Amino acid sequence: MSAEVTRIEPRASEVSEPFWEATRDKRFLLQWCVACGATVFYPRVVCPTCLGDTLEWRQASGRGTVYAATVEHRPQNPGMAAMAPYVVALIDLEEGVRMMSNVVGCDPESVTIGMPVSLTWEPLSDGRHLPLFEPSKGA
Repeated sequence: MSAEVTRIEPRASEVSEPFWEATRDKRFLLQWCVACGATVFYPRVVCPTCLGDTLEWRQASGRGTVYAATVEHRPQNPGMAAMAPYVVALIDLEEGVRMMSNVVGCDPESVTIGMPVSLTWEPLSDGRHLPLFEPSKGA
């Protein structure tokens, strides 16, 4: 049974397909460059650090901190209006890359810069899951 569509759902590309396929099993993967060891996000064909083209997918921790955040009270897309207010945040992942996502599971106004967060999942209509973040337990 498909989940009810509650948001704009991201499309997978040929390059990002392994990332999105892993989310079906709630596995959070990032790319690593075999040549220089850099972590890569968003999914790419070459490493932005050394331009190496040998990238592999590895399990990531799903932990990070809020780098920046804003609370959307009036989304520009009418399809997102029912979700407002919600937090759009840049998350610095432990692996050294930054990811845009939402912070959920708390009052949107309580999200602060430097807040530790952990991965959580929202089901998408096609069986994939959207990686979101929530305040880390004990934070």
